[in-house]
Amino acid sequence: MEGNNPSAVASPPTGDIPSIVHQPTMADRILNEEHVARAVVFPEEEKIGILTRPKGVEMKRTLTQEDKELAAAGYDHLHPKDDKAENITSVDITEHRLDFDGLVDELKTNISTKDAGQSHGLASDEAKARLQRDGANVLTPPRKKSALRKFLERLFTLFNILLICAGILEYILLGIDFHGNFQNTYLGGILILVAFVNASIDFYQIQKSEAILASFLAMIPPACRVVRDGTISTIPAADLVKGDVVLLRSGDKTPADLVLFSSTDMKVDNSSLTGESEPQERRALPDGSKKRPVEADNLVFNSTLIVNGEGWGVVVRTGDHTFIGQIASLTGGEDGNESPLAVEISRFVIVVSCIAIIFALVFFAVGITSVYKGKAAATVTFAVSILVAFVPEGLPSVVTLLLSIAAKRMAKQNVLVKDLQGVETLGSLTLLATDKTGTLTRNQMTVTNLWSGEKMSSAFQSNNDDETTAAFSINASGMKEMVDIAALNSRVKFDRTDIPFDQRTILGDATETGLTRFAGRYLATDYDTHLKSFPKVFEVPFNSTNKWALVILDKPHQSGVLTAYIKGAPERILAKCTTYLKDGKMVPVNDKFKEDYDEAYDYMASRGHRVIACAQYLLPGDEYPSTYPFSRTDDHFPIADYCFVGLVSLEDPPKHGVREAIGTLRLAGIKVMMVTGDHPKTAEAIARKINLILGDTRETLAKKTNRAIEDIYEDEVTAVVVHGDDIDGLQGWQWDQIFSKDEIVFARTSPKHKLEIVKRAQALGHIVGVTGDGVNDSPALKKADLGIAMNISGSDVSKEAADMILLDDNFASTVKGVAEGRQIFVNLKRSIQYTLTHSTPEVVPQLLYVVVPLPLPLSAILILVIDLGFELCVALSFAWDQPETSDGLMRLKPRKPVNERSIRALKRRALVRSKTLIRDEETLEIIPPSKFSVWMTKIKKPFTRSFWEEVLEPTDNESLVDIKLLSYAYLEAGMIETLACLVAYFVVFFKKGFTPTDLRHAQKNGSYFTKSSPDFINSRGQTISAFDQVDALAQAQSIVYLSIFITQCFNVFAVKARLSYPFGRRVIANKWNFAGILAGACLGMFIVYTPPLHVVFGGTFRLSPLYWLIPVAFGIVLVAWSTLRVVILRKSVEHMKVKDIKGLMMFPTMRTMSMRSRGSRH
Repeated sequence: MEGNNPSAVASPPTGDIPSIVHQPTMADRILNEEHVARAVVFPEEEKIGILTRPKGVEMKRTLTQEDKELAAAGYDHLHPKDDKAENITSVDITEHRLDFDGLVDELKTNISTKDAGQSHGLASDEAKARLQRDGANVLTPPRKKSALRKFLERLFTLFNILLICAGILEYILLGIDFHGNFQNTYLGGILILVAFVNASIDFYQIQKSEAILASFLAMIPPACRVVRDGTISTIPAADLVKGDVVLLRSGDKTPADLVLFSSTDMKVDNSSLTGESEPQERRALPDGSKKRPVEADNLVFNSTLIVNGEGWGVVVRTGDHTFIGQIASLTGGEDGNESPLAVEISRFVIVVSCIAIIFALVFFAVGITSVYKGKAAATVTFAVSILVAFVPEGLPSVVTLLLSIAAKRMAKQNVLVKDLQGVETLGSLTLLATDKTGTLTRNQMTVTNLWSGEKMSSAFQSNNDDETTAAFSINASGMKEMVDIAALNSRVKFDRTDIPFDQRTILGDATETGLTRFAGRYLATDYDTHLKSFPKVFEVPFNSTNKWALVILDKPHQSGVLTAYIKGAPERILAKCTTYLKDGKMVPVNDKFKEDYDEAYDYMASRGHRVIACAQYLLPGDEYPSTYPFSRTDDHFPIADYCFVGLVSLEDPPKHGVREAIGTLRLAGIKVMMVTGDHPKTAEAIARKINLILGDTRETLAKKTNRAIEDIYEDEVTAVVVHGDDIDGLQGWQWDQIFSKDEIVFARTSPKHKLEIVKRAQALGHIVGVTGDGVNDSPALKKADLGIAMNISGSDVSKEAADMILLDDNFASTVKGVAEGRQIFVNLKRSIQYTLTHSTPEVVPQLLYVVVPLPLPLSAILILVIDLGFELCVALSFAWDQPETSDGLMRLKPRKPVNERSIRALKRRALVRSKTLIRDEETLEIIPPSKFSVWMTKIKKPFTRSFWEEVLEPTDNESLVDIKLLSYAYLEAGMIETLACLVAYFVVFFKKGFTPTDLRHAQKNGSYFTKSSPDFINSRGQTISAFDQVDALAQAQSIVYLSIFITQCFNVFAVKARLSYPFGRRVIANKWNFAGILAGACLGMFIVYTPPLHVVFGGTFRLSPLYWLIPVAFGIVLVAWSTLRVVILRKSVEHMKVKDIKGLMMFPTMRTMSMRSRGSRH
């Protein structure tokens, strides 16, 4: 495909292992890339002495069968039988093989091949009939769930089901004994309401995200020019049918798959479909094309852009049957993965729910046999209070709102989040696979270096150029001629010609656009005037056969009136030259010149630049008069004896900020790799400019050490460049070796290859992000844990497949996203840690109520007030927390790092699973288990040894809810808060005349602490009336409630202590923490000290504020403990920091700085 442009042969052959040792001169290089002895990353094994060892990516020892089985483990599930995926490479488009007559017969249409404008096309009635038969020319959008189904999915989560069941149970009790259980009306209603509120919040946020996204999903061009009944008209593209005759012009977006029957210098930008960055020539072929559809020269595809010329075509495929439709169907066939956060929250919910149910049942059994003595209704209410204490009811709402707040912050930075949990997924990434063209680079060619008269000059001030490279000067040898060739041998057009040259938008391919923009700056006269001064006499446009473009101008010189300019592939141009231009004189080409030429070519190509050669021929007047009959058909034009003027290189510069962004991501422990359809040498050179490759590949190390590439072992290098042609044949151990590299580039990849790369990375445990802008990226975007699409340059299918869209196409926004994602994970963890801490002071007093027993310290309704009152406000305020340190979390490894230990553990488990799979005896294909057996396996799993070995296996992973968090919440801070509650509880009762022994006796008796209770005589002989008993219990329950609130206020800051101590400017910088505390304080005062609410909540206005000092003291103890905890756990945090990477360039490239400051338009 690259052979269709002048630059395709400009990049030298590449790879990690060349099959030839000597370096041929540039003049002798083979012209066609298919015939170049291209390096292969993984050639066949070769004998070395008596041992056999693999070349290419290899180990220093021979792989045993056990090693190979272990390496292959975990990859078996990646290739289920999928006819749709297999057939994508063999698209069912065959009409391009037909000649013109066969095309007319097949499609029953009317075309004129001699004069396309005279084509009759289809009759209107026939077009309507075909539209009725074949359907509209639109891509089928993915099936979407109804709003009701979405709401019900969010309502019937495990937490909400528990709450609804508990609420219904309370109402059942109300029906059994209305007067005895009247208070349960409030409790049951609140429980059910909480479930619906949780579901509503989640549902609202999802619907809101989808509404914002709706404007980005236009999937078909709106209108096109079509010929029907012999008349050309503009119709909606959706009305196109097979057999329609369509006119395409420069700037149009192709509305369907067309076979051309007439064209004029037509070029198509297929970069969004195939990954080829250079526009491809398309032309009519009277006898059809025998190539594959994707390579056929007479076939243009739906959604591709016409960048040059015009053409007439016949529609052969519409809607889902087009090439893009079939790739879109491949995308639809790849299920997106559940986000890591969703998996962890789901696991946490199951664990906590199981614990809550078990404790509720145990307490029910204990309560009905001891305290309540057969009173089922009271015991159920008590068990419900235990359930409520364990279940963090507000957590689903907190998680959704925290993610929504983060998504809004990212939207302000031009990052649209389609899936709320994708915000956190971005922070969890361990590997980011990114496309090159349009994502890392601008897809804008810029002239960088020129070589003429055996001297190199630079069009930019660059630190990368040699000291001998001079700044560009129009007066230097050959430069005026090169500027003339760039300006006059061009077929670009402008959107407008009534505005200054530097304000115009150039319509044409990227290479010619770059040359024209460069020439326009240095012409002595106005660009339009210059072109009119030297009109074209004859022209041979560039094509894939010639690989050059020729123009003959009416430009007089000393020996004649005509001048020929030619530009194109350097090898082709040099072959036509016998002399070269130096200081205005023509000098014969010799060996010394060829050596200088080779050196200059390598200098340009090694920087990833596209290289074009320029030559001229001052046509002698006696041989080529002004009336000479030039002709293309019989090569009746000069094809030899040219004078070589020079080489010009063009660079597709990286986008501004890309280099620093990749450097920052690497310092954050994220492996960034390039996956592109471009040439490997170009890809590698760009990668070295943008911090993606810093180390050696086998090829570069071989050159440095003067060793053969075969003698370089893989453990000597840190970088690898893999050619797409090698991907299909890679074995498991080879994939492992590729991903073990720090720096990876995949070049010449197809959409299927990109999808395969993502699957292989995920199989090793990577959380994979994919950035891309083309249709060819969409399958990988969908399969990735997080797909990131470009908005401006991105195709509609890629935006549909992605989870996140960069609205301004700024790759650097991913850095902000990663930082935001990591911070939201920390904030979520803090919020959960904070929320779970109050479970212990809620449950332990209930336990004492049953076991000792003691008067109930905390009622079920007060537990709900804690969970859904001040806790919800404060937990939500963590969304605005700042990073603990100045560099935030961007110098720490990902929370689930992928290393050799994690991969081997993953593969060992996969190997065990693979040996237990049932396979067909003949085909050896895996027989999927029944749903019943799957469920039985899940039920049995916790009771197996392998399950606990896997759970207890040491790992570097940091989970949302891990042992450290549970230890802090339930055992450390939870116990400190429990002590605060119990001390305050006993102090209040003691001041009211009850010692702990008195409380035990009174509760065992079972007739005290109600309005109708008899007087109680304590151990000191004092008589306590029923009123005082009720008031004492109300004060005790109130202080327990307030003790939890007050100690939790200190816990707000204690949970932030991980990398630094729980005090300082950053810890108290979140004003919303204080707003949440204030809201909680107001709620607490309102409930405890407002008499009308005492009927429901049981508070009392008689509680003295002096009692508050008890939980305050324990709050100080809690902060002191969290400080000590930072010191104790500091070593466990240190190993998570990423070491400095030698050679990172954390400053903009000179090219992007210059272009940005100029603000040039291309």
